[in-house]
Amino acid sequence: MTDQLSPTRPETGKRAPRAEEVRPAKAAPKPDPVPAAPAPETDADAKPGWRTRLLMFGLPLLLLAGGVGYWLLSGGSVSTDNAYVQMDKVSVAAEVGGLITEVAVREGQEVAKGQLLFRIDPKPYALTVAQANAAIDSARVDVGNLSASLATTHVDIAKAKEDITFAEVNFQRQAALMEKGFTTRAAYDASRHAVEQARASLAQAQADAAEARAKLATGGGSTNPQIAAARVQRAQAEVDLGRTEVRAPSAGRVAESDRLQRGQMMVAGLPAVTLVDTAHPWVEANFKETDLADMCVGQPAEMRFDAYPGLKVRGHVETIGAGTGSEFSVLPAQNATGNWVKVTQRVPVRIAFDEVAKRDMIAGLSTEVKVITSGGCK
Repeated sequence: MTDQLSPTRPETGKRAPRAEEVRPAKAAPKPDPVPAAPAPETDADAKPGWRTRLLMFGLPLLLLAGGVGYWLLSGGSVSTDNAYVQMDKVSVAAEVGGLITEVAVREGQEVAKGQLLFRIDPKPYALTVAQANAAIDSARVDVGNLSASLATTHVDIAKAKEDITFAEVNFQRQAALMEKGFTTRAAYDASRHAVEQARASLAQAQADAAEARAKLATGGGSTNPQIAAARVQRAQAEVDLGRTEVRAPSAGRVAESDRLQRGQMMVAGLPAVTLVDTAHPWVEANFKETDLADMCVGQPAEMRFDAYPGLKVRGHVETIGAGTGSEFSVLPAQNATGNWVKVTQRVPVRIAFDEVAKRDMIAGLSTEVKVITSGGCK
């Protein structure tokens, strides 16, 4: 077979390539992707902000400092929230009974020492004073009568002595006549009886005089006992009359005055009003017995009050209780039993104020007390 001539291209005069010689052209290789140029960095991205630095460094340091401070301070102080403000409270009661005729104070009022609180009807006690004065006058009259009786006994004694003298002379005369037989036996016996009767009258007069002197005796004093007793009765009546005006025994604030009502009958000895000494408060803190190892009288303390957030008052340990709270309870715990369970006891510690609080203290306020024990006991 003859080779077929490949057609030629008229344009060039060259032979056209055969079919088998025609090969597909290779695709041009794709260029490698060019990486995108990075965006230019700004100052904000280059450096972390101050907030970031504060969170990264400040917060850990703060937590560390707080932990170290708590660790250091917790070993140098003890605290409790079982504490309350205390004040001296005086329950005022009437010493005599009667009808209340005047009320001179009101609830919450500040009163001074000696100020009138209320008054009881004084008329019955004024009558008692008048009766005591009458008893004194009566005693004086009795003493006068006794003095007159004593003077009378002196006259009786003198008369009795004269009667004895006369009777003895008459008896001697009758005795002489009796010996000579010139008188009767009856006359003789009568004269002898007259002597005995005169002597008895003298003895009676002397006894009456002794009795009068005894009644007039002062018993070593300068006043007759009857008059002295009457004067004592008058003094007691005057005291009771003065007690109808009930006055404040000390300065303080009036509380529980609802029982003071005009026209109400007051019973002697029944508390009618309470005076709270707000000028001298203290705090009674009940610490656990395990907190007393390093606590001593005189150590400084800090007090905070639930009623006044943010208020802090300085004080010091004034006294440490002589017994736990359970020891002074009405029904002390009996631990000598088979089912005994150990309970941490509380000891009352009195905290005195070293400064005047900026807010008014109220008895019974809940308080948080911290005692600084790092200084140790002196």
